[in-house]
Amino acid sequence: MAIETEKKYRIDKKLLVELTSKLQKVGAEFAYETFEENYLHKGGVLDARNAVLRLRKTPEKTMLTYKEKVGFNGDFKQQIEHETIVADVNATEAIIEKLGYVLSIVYEKHRKAWHLCGAEVVLDELPFGYYMEIEGSVEEILEAERALEIEKLPLETRGYPRLTLKYGKDVKGVKEARFEKTKTT
Repeated sequence: MAIETEKKYRIDKKLLVELTSKLQKVGAEFAYETFEENYLHKGGVLDARNAVLRLRKTPEKTMLTYKEKVGFNGDFKQQIEHETIVADVNATEAIIEKLGYVLSIVYEKHRKAWHLCGAEVVLDELPFGYYMEIEGSVEEILEAERALEIEKLPLETRGYPRLTLKYGKDVKGVKEARFEKTKTT
């Protein structure tokens, strides 16, 4: 069983820029930058287990993820997480639907990621705000916080699905948080 341990922080645009610069200064290794579309499904055993089934589409790949909340260990959010790369997105969506799971939340995200002190540090932009997550062991997360000098930065305890429920728009029964598309002529 894989347990994901992370901390999440709500930040503003100014702090996003400062943290990007600070990551470079402290020697963090840039890992990737991507745009994601996240599709979360609920129903049946997922609801009973306080779990979610997510399809995450990026230009590089699509991942199917099962996440089940374990709870908090102090300030650290912990979840059971299993992921696999999806070869056929349409077939996977059909399987999810045939199993009786229902699309409930969609959110988009711009993400930049670094490796620092053994942890993964990500800076995310969503339609409703800016966030930073640090994922790794408790010790790695604390070490990354010290390196970035953010030990006192307030935590965001809600995950992106709950934030989407709060800030997203209802589109035919699905809560969505999408970036405004600019029209080109």
